[in-house]
Amino acid sequence: MTDTIFALSSGAPPAAIGVIRISGPAARLALERLAGKLPPPRRAVLAALHDADGLVLDRAVVLWLPGPGTATGEDSAELHLHGGRAVVAAVETALGAVPGLRRAEPGEFTRRAFANGRIDLAEAEGLADLLSAETELQRRSALAMAGGDLSRLVADWRMRVLALSAAVEAALDFAGDDEIDDDGAALPDGVAESCAALAEELAQWLARPRAEPLREGFRVVLAGPPNAGKSTLFNALVEDEAAITAAEPGTTRDVLVRAVAIGGLPFAFIDTAGLRDEGAGTIERIGIARARAEAERADLVLWLGPEGEGPKVGTVWEIAAQVDRSDLPAKPGAQFRLSAVTGEGLDVFREALVAHARMALPQPGDVALNARQHALLAEVMTAAADAGRCTDPLLAAENLRIARVALDRLVGRAGTEDMLDALFGRFCIGK
Repeated sequence: MTDTIFALSSGAPPAAIGVIRISGPAARLALERLAGKLPPPRRAVLAALHDADGLVLDRAVVLWLPGPGTATGEDSAELHLHGGRAVVAAVETALGAVPGLRRAEPGEFTRRAFANGRIDLAEAEGLADLLSAETELQRRSALAMAGGDLSRLVADWRMRVLALSAAVEAALDFAGDDEIDDDGAALPDGVAESCAALAEELAQWLARPRAEPLREGFRVVLAGPPNAGKSTLFNALVEDEAAITAAEPGTTRDVLVRAVAIGGLPFAFIDTAGLRDEGAGTIERIGIARARAEAERADLVLWLGPEGEGPKVGTVWEIAAQVDRSDLPAKPGAQFRLSAVTGEGLDVFREALVAHARMALPQPGDVALNARQHALLAEVMTAAADAGRCTDPLLAAENLRIARVALDRLVGRAGTEDMLDALFGRFCIGK
């Protein structure tokens, strides 16, 4: 944190403009060295940039952003260059020659913003998701997280837990010896009810759609015996010849995953090996085992095999996938009758897929909890519920302390370096 870092924060050159960010105690020195002057704070100024030998590198728009009111909380500067490769490389070389400056690591600007209290951990996670968002739904959910929607909720929950803790601690401090027996003292009036209300509110949050299907895509697994039409339907759904199709049984031997967006929602379609008990070779049996594992973790399984013989997992749709063929057994109970060859039923089927996924995914603009946040919030809910059920104020106080610690970890007031390294490693260099 004592170093001054710099990096190209715009897209890879060549481009119309290349933006280089500088952050740290030597940002002022770097700007003075290259631009020859320090412009007024937060004011865009046109300046000629020079290297140490006085050679003109570019004419650029420069910004001087003194801390702590900056994105990173440190003195910062920006150089808006012409975005050619040679221009960017020359300016980066000149910055590297300034004492105290070095190239930034991935996510280092955002990590400094977190370390300096400009954003909390939940907002940083939202920002990481925003940078990787590929659909409108992902963008809106990530923007809500990055904008502090969850952080404000956590702040409110924390204040309520603190108030409850204060009430319980006061009861302990001022209780006389004659008020505490072997069973302990009673909780102050209203504490048990408030703890129960908080636990119920958190339970409702934990029941909401999670972030993983939103980030990874709603997982749709195509399953069935060999030659059931899985790969042909898979290709039709992803609108690409991604899977090899052939009349020979066992053509698909491994799991094939393709992410696509339909109706603005992210999907991950998974083609799997045909399920059969006899006639499979060693490699195909491995593929069959993987197919069964994919069905276990699917959000939706499309069963293309004999009616009623699909995997006994979450949600399974019976699909008659080759209705253009008259030589196949009928599936009278099929929810959808399709032909990937003629296109029959595909439009209606896609609409049904989108409607089903929309119910399972977060609503536009809603905050969606990731696995880490969900686990910590579940810990808070359990601790709050246990505190409300306690008859001993000492035990109630301890449970409320556990709730406070979990809330602090949720927004990064307490955490581990390994988790922070993993998070900020998701960012690109220059962010």
